[in-house]
Amino acid sequence: MRRLGNSDMNLTAIGFGAWAIGGGNWQYAWGAQDDNDSVEAILRALDGGVNWIDTAAVYGLGHSEEVVGRALKQTSEKPYVFTKCAMIWGEDRKIVQSMKKIRQECEASLKRLGVDAIDLYQIHWPVPDEEIEEGWSTMANLQREGKVRWIGVSNFSISQMERASRIAPITSLQPPYSMINRGAQTELLPWCKERGIGVINYSPMMSGLLTGAMTKDRIAAMPDDDFRKRTKNFQEPNLSRNLALADLLKQIGARHGVSAGVVAVAWTLHNSAVTAAIVGGRSAKQVEGVLPAATFRLSEEEFAEIERFIKEQKIV
Repeated sequence: MRRLGNSDMNLTAIGFGAWAIGGGNWQYAWGAQDDNDSVEAILRALDGGVNWIDTAAVYGLGHSEEVVGRALKQTSEKPYVFTKCAMIWGEDRKIVQSMKKIRQECEASLKRLGVDAIDLYQIHWPVPDEEIEEGWSTMANLQREGKVRWIGVSNFSISQMERASRIAPITSLQPPYSMINRGAQTELLPWCKERGIGVINYSPMMSGLLTGAMTKDRIAAMPDDDFRKRTKNFQEPNLSRNLALADLLKQIGARHGVSAGVVAVAWTLHNSAVTAAIVGGRSAKQVEGVLPAATFRLSEEEFAEIERFIKEQKIV
């Protein structure tokens, strides 16, 4: 367990990430998803001791929150529930980034999730930049009113967090962070650590690339509404290097009886600025495979082995 920033929440080292369970037919979908599988995945994570769920209103255009709410009704466990705002949509299903309707978004999320208060409410992206002060002021008001317990940001820069901090304290930052996407570790993570801001990183397995289960054939067969096919790390020349890295993680994991994905998550947790990592799962079986990430840690020798490979292969 690690305390998240200035909050009273002690988090398990991994949390359940609910992006993919939003289903298909929206801009950042992972393809079609069976809701029953999603509920079973959430319940397996909670049964395995995971004590927090991270979702967002925009995932599946509200559907991920609805599925999380459905799962919560089927368990006696009371996990912390985190969600995000400031990506809104209309009847045309087109996503617009705005902080003008955060209060209305919060009310809608509370209803979909079926909770009295959101444990951590986060601004999803700092877009548009000129609305940060207005958006963060609304977040602070929602916290004072008890609709949300703690407030955080996602994908913010240091300068943007400094601006928000003048209005109200930031509990946490949610940045992308993995051994393929290491941009946060130079300045962002040390800045947060120095100021006591918690960090819950997303995509520690780089959207499935580092699970050890991804292959070129599997990627080629992905449906057209799977956003990953359009990203640079799932395309050459990056793809071959990334899959080679996943093979190394398989080898390290085999020494301990864990998967490559578990090793990938452990790499991010090796950074002392990281409070906990968001780990997605689309079925109970997938969740079963990553649950060991809650306790598995890399030795310094294994961490150095991975670092040498990253440097030699020029993985960026």
